[in-house]
Amino acid sequence: MSTQEFDGSYLLPLFAQADRLRGNGVYRPLPTPASSSSLATDDKPLGPWRAAHLIQVSYGAGLAHLDAFRRLTLAGEIDPTSPWTLMRGALENFATGIWLLHGKDRAERRHRALSLWHEDMRNRAQHEDDTGHQPAPGGKTGTERRREIADLAHSLGLPNLTAPRTTVLLEQAAPAAGLDPVSTRAAWRAASGYAHGRYWPNIRTAQPRAAYESGTDSYMLAMVIDEAQHRPLTEYCGTMLRHLHARYHSRSIPS
Repeated sequence: MSTQEFDGSYLLPLFAQADRLRGNGVYRPLPTPASSSSLATDDKPLGPWRAAHLIQVSYGAGLAHLDAFRRLTLAGEIDPTSPWTLMRGALENFATGIWLLHGKDRAERRHRALSLWHEDMRNRAQHEDDTGHQPAPGGKTGTERRREIADLAHSLGLPNLTAPRTTVLLEQAAPAAGLDPVSTRAAWRAASGYAHGRYWPNIRTAQPRAAYESGTDSYMLAMVIDEAQHRPLTEYCGTMLRHLHARYHSRSIPS
């Protein structure tokens, strides 16, 4: 059983990154791409369905997840689940931005952006159906917006929009950031297991701290985070954050 107190020193470089990207209580957003930049050229025919906007929002969400973990750690509130779930959210967010910034050519990058917008509007339509929400006069539903995106994709010769699968997105973003896709995917799987309340991650990636008798021939184990197992996830997250930040800025400057 583990008797070692949580150290967390391996988190300091990642937390320092988060701290540098925060000022006056807000996260510093990624800038609007210059009109002559590579990214703006990608986005020019996409109208409101720009990749840059998706990347900016995903980046901001990732920083919020990361900073929430930093603040939780500073408060001394380390449980065996939240460090995994918060890093899972950040990893997915940063990987999404990288996936949108990369692609073999401009057509593929535009197709990725429209595919993600198409799925985004599907989820919006589902929420509208669940809540009975109706748009204001002159507004459009998520379903109608989704149809607009599909029509735009067809007009650009980019049909067959499909919802990006998280595993595929991670597998394609990881090598772009210089990471091994299989190792990255494995860390993400464990984090996802915690997020969904599964049993198996506790066996593979946590350490027992104590055992308590909870009934006849039955015991309850107190589990703590295994830092050796959690460390790779934070390193992958930091690598993706640095790559996303650098890649976005390089593709946003005037060409």
